[in-house]
Amino acid sequence: MSTKTLKIFLFLAILINFYLTLTLTPLFNLDEGAFSEATREMFLNHNFITTYLNGHLRFDKPILIYWLQAISTIIFGFNEFALRLPSAIAATLWALGIYFFTKKLFNEKNAIFASFFMVSALQIGLIAKAAIADSLLNMFIAFSMFSLYIYLKEKKEKYLLLSFAFIGFGFLTKGPVAILIPLATYFIYALIKKEFKQFFKDVFNIKGIIIFLIIALPWYLAEYHQEGMKFIKGFFLKQNIKRFDTSFEHHKGSLFYYIPVILIGLLPWTSLFLKYLYKLKSLFTIEKNFILFGSIWFFFVFSFFSLSGTKLPHYVIYGYTPLFIFMALVFKQIKSEFLFSLPFILFVITLLILPFFLKDNLSHFDDFTRVAILTLYPFFNKFYFGILGFILIISIFNYGKEIKSLILGFSMIFILNYVGWIYAHVRAIPVKEAAIYVKKHHIKKVVMYHLNTPSFDVYAKMLVEKRYPKVGDIVLTKVTDLKKFNYELLFKKGVIALIKIKPKEKIKEPFNYKKDRRG
Repeated sequence: MSTKTLKIFLFLAILINFYLTLTLTPLFNLDEGAFSEATREMFLNHNFITTYLNGHLRFDKPILIYWLQAISTIIFGFNEFALRLPSAIAATLWALGIYFFTKKLFNEKNAIFASFFMVSALQIGLIAKAAIADSLLNMFIAFSMFSLYIYLKEKKEKYLLLSFAFIGFGFLTKGPVAILIPLATYFIYALIKKEFKQFFKDVFNIKGIIIFLIIALPWYLAEYHQEGMKFIKGFFLKQNIKRFDTSFEHHKGSLFYYIPVILIGLLPWTSLFLKYLYKLKSLFTIEKNFILFGSIWFFFVFSFFSLSGTKLPHYVIYGYTPLFIFMALVFKQIKSEFLFSLPFILFVITLLILPFFLKDNLSHFDDFTRVAILTLYPFFNKFYFGILGFILIISIFNYGKEIKSLILGFSMIFILNYVGWIYAHVRAIPVKEAAIYVKKHHIKKVVMYHLNTPSFDVYAKMLVEKRYPKVGDIVLTKVTDLKKFNYELLFKKGVIALIKIKPKEKIKEPFNYKKDRRG
């Protein structure tokens, strides 16, 4: 297949997965809702330095993604499209960065496939258009590492300075992790290559440090000026050091947590990842230095976050970029199309079996999960089984590796967005519709009980109280908590209910005929 044709398919994959599906679902909770509400409250507070969430200080992330979301909403209005657009653009630039870097190092066809593998990978599709900081951060990490490697290869200082600049923007997006990954990768690379002197000379490049400080320092100083030690404790000590030190917000896992995350997250290209591991030694004959550099990059991220006390699936994505390039290099070595497709085939079979498994094991789940599953049941219909069955069938046959890769990639894009749309009916859509109900009926105050859904604040354009409800309160809660209250039902959908608390009914004494006669 010609490179021109492949470029068209790459363009279509980006267009569909990153842009045409931007408004397919409402904002998901927790992260999308939290970032979007923090952006809304910047306008509410007329404060574009310090972010707040539901009226409380939010030190989770630095400022850059909020600024970009704010600019986008000024242009396009405060909606899902505008809030997600900065991430989609960042993911597009990330994909293009992979393309141009791989083309420079290898050839155009490898470059196209490396980018296509990135665009159509399951886990990338989840973050690429989400209204969160991760797409932007991964773009800056990728650009800083590409610039650093080109500098190591060509010894032109402008690339080293570019790397400092991208690290500065990454530091303004998510903090120290943007420094850690390039620094640790280069240190280990220099250790192996025995180039310590050059490493320290480059790390302490005065021009590079000045560029980094010009980009990153002003906001940090402004934030410290506004919030003082609360910022230092909240951001650096709690959100960064504590995340590695301890299990933060119950996000914990074993040492092997990221193994299944990678195997699933790289679908439908898991077989290419396994091929890379198997062929790693032979890959060094292709481009020895980058294979070493990129492998250190991936394995450092994998090892560091495996040892971290706090584990979240998207952390390991920081090391995915070189994997997509390695996948393109081993792609031509694939001999069996069936084995190439097998992980994706198993994934589709799992989705086909899932409704029956959930139905047969419904009694084993807690009340909340049962309600969520019952909400999904209507979507396990003829179309669901028909379309997944069709995808399963076309994934089995042989067409040639290039055509097969296009089938797998576009099938993954469809499944990701289709299943995401189905899942949205459990919590995302009900929360948005509850907020619309509140606005339509001019309800001025809502209490949130046993829920953390900041997207409600976004759509209702209000702050909520989180406490135990009192008589007369309008309350957003889980349907499984309704039994705790005497209430008037205002809205109910999926796992969400909006109610008005009524006084508890007094228990009447039984009628006593003798007592009544004496009275």
